[in-house]
Amino acid sequence: MEAPPDAAAPGGPRLALEFVLDPAAAPRLSRHPAIAGARGGRTRGAAESLIWLDSADGALAAEGLALEQPRRGPRRLLRTMPDGAAPWLPGTPPEPVADVPEDDPMVPLAAFDGRRSLIPLAGAVQAVLLAGKLRAVADERPVARLLLEGAPEAVLAVAQRLAEDLPLLPPRAALAEEGRALARGEAPRARRRGPPDLAGAATVEEALLAALGHLLEVMLHHAPACRLGAGPEGVHQTRVALRRLRSVLKVFRPAAGCPALAAFDAGLKALADRLGPARDWDVFLAGLGAQVAEAMPGDKRLAALLKAAEAKRSAAYAALRAELDGPGFRRLVLAGLGLLLRRPWRQEAEDPAGRGARLEEALPEFAAALLDKRWHRLCTEGEGIEEHSAEALHELRLDAKRLRYATELFAPLWPGKHTRRFQKRLAALQEALGIANDTAVARSLVASLGAGVPAWAVGAVEGFASARVGAARDAALEAWDDLMVAGPSWTRL
Repeated sequence: MEAPPDAAAPGGPRLALEFVLDPAAAPRLSRHPAIAGARGGRTRGAAESLIWLDSADGALAAEGLALEQPRRGPRRLLRTMPDGAAPWLPGTPPEPVADVPEDDPMVPLAAFDGRRSLIPLAGAVQAVLLAGKLRAVADERPVARLLLEGAPEAVLAVAQRLAEDLPLLPPRAALAEEGRALARGEAPRARRRGPPDLAGAATVEEALLAALGHLLEVMLHHAPACRLGAGPEGVHQTRVALRRLRSVLKVFRPAAGCPALAAFDAGLKALADRLGPARDWDVFLAGLGAQVAEAMPGDKRLAALLKAAEAKRSAAYAALRAELDGPGFRRLVLAGLGLLLRRPWRQEAEDPAGRGARLEEALPEFAAALLDKRWHRLCTEGEGIEEHSAEALHELRLDAKRLRYATELFAPLWPGKHTRRFQKRLAALQEALGIANDTAVARSLVASLGAGVPAWAVGAVEGFASARVGAARDAALEAWDDLMVAGPSWTRL
């Protein structure tokens, strides 16, 4: 949704942020205190129709573009997907990118019919509500989008007040992309995937901003799929995005550590604690639980255990969904946006630790020093690995995981075969150590099922779990030797 031409005002920087709003909540927007108590003028409303077009072969969509035909005025060619690895702020509305030749043959994909309402607010902020129906040939659904435009602090403040009471989040896709996906009967494409690409970041601060914006977008994309019956991938990918976000905060803490980052990390940890049980039960039921059931088909005692495990998973998903649909998740996302907009670490740039200078440090130097530190810690913890207890192997797994996330983050700085080989061997070590950890988690899970589950079934699962430990330990020792032979990749330029 594009900002209206008269939305800009002179004086100071301006920011436009787009949010998706539950259509059922859209009628309540004008009565919310953040809107009703801050009106700066009369609301203006008008009917709105938008049609999105593309070439027959989908060439525009393939380039992250959409041709939009509004109710009035000329067609606009909009960028609906981020352009490459450039820094990205979630909630950024699509922008016109070029003039459109009128003679290009195009076909309609989807359309929007509804109403656009312009609400001027005090503090030179304007709210534009677009509410109606998104339509394709074979399907339609209600939609609502809210655009807030004005001074950055004022826009963020209004969004934060609204999000306390209304289901308001940055959208995971532009409305034109939602329409394209509706027409094709598929999910909207992800704006960002996997780990961030920091190859274009010259300084530590540029890398931090790029990583935060990228991973917030990844989390927003996968969170709606964290539903029972949608498969385990939503929970898994959301959890990975959270872990990468927390790793980024720890990696850059020597340069940008501040109370705001610590508070954001605490919020991420609280959400991770909700994701953990759902993921643990997914892994158990698809892994060890399925293996035991295959080995002893038809056993009623084992069926009772698996039924109880399914009930536990259902409860874990329900608790997670309540968290993601509640104000806590919205606060967390807006706190992440606040970090990107305010850069609170700059407020402490003159501290004795010299973090201000570190923010401007060249990224490869910063990354190499941090990776060296984590590598030496892993090597120290792994000395005498053949004699390690289960607890020591667990700690080694955590060190391997911390190093893996850091090497993954900075891998684009040292592209090449040696970096790929190092990452592959580090991943193999973490996976082997992870199997042993999953076994311990599985034993804990079945023990938590209570007295209603036959003790024989609990014992059978624990026996299967224990049988996996020896093979996993052997694989970990082999992976450790391979990693030591490979050596660190960031020392070879």
